[in-house]
Amino acid sequence: MHSTRSLALVSLFAALLAVFGLIPKIDLPLGVPITLQTLGVMLAGCMLGPRRGLQAVLLFLLAVALGLPLLSGGRGGLGVFMAPSAGYLMAWPVGAWVCGWVMALLPARSPRAAAVSAFAASCIGGLLVVHFFGVFGLTLLAKLTWTQALIGTLAFVPGDLIKCLVCATVVQTVARGIPDWQFGGRTLR
Repeated sequence: MHSTRSLALVSLFAALLAVFGLIPKIDLPLGVPITLQTLGVMLAGCMLGPRRGLQAVLLFLLAVALGLPLLSGGRGGLGVFMAPSAGYLMAWPVGAWVCGWVMALLPARSPRAAAVSAFAASCIGGLLVVHFFGVFGLTLLAKLTWTQALIGTLAFVPGDLIKCLVCATVVQTVARGIPDWQFGGRTLR
């Protein structure tokens, strides 16, 4: 029964990433679009924990690699892993894992504490980790210098901080409505 529930949750969050891809992207000259899908990465890690969050994002990226047009703007196939945004894409599983791991370490005894922990976990995993890999990818694939890549990635930070707040709000709402939810792999009580 537990493995069936885990499979359902992993599949649900992979589907959520695909749904977030339906929201139009905002293209930047950098070659990396602004999308809502990083919110899905944050939610997968914070809501499912490190292992299942990682699995959800890997399942989504497998579907993208197989050619399904699930990335924002209807992109899919192996070519997206060679584009300037590839570093960000490759960071998503690691970011989800880090979000879940940090969420498991931080206090979540109440809905408010869970929200604060989710904000911190999202900032660390969904923002810092994803942008680190993204900058690295920009230096390799877009042939930017480290300085150019770091300056370029700053355009995403305000929006990503808003996504961290949205993730924290969702976690707080779920914690209030379903107090037995296992954030980071553990329950509130």
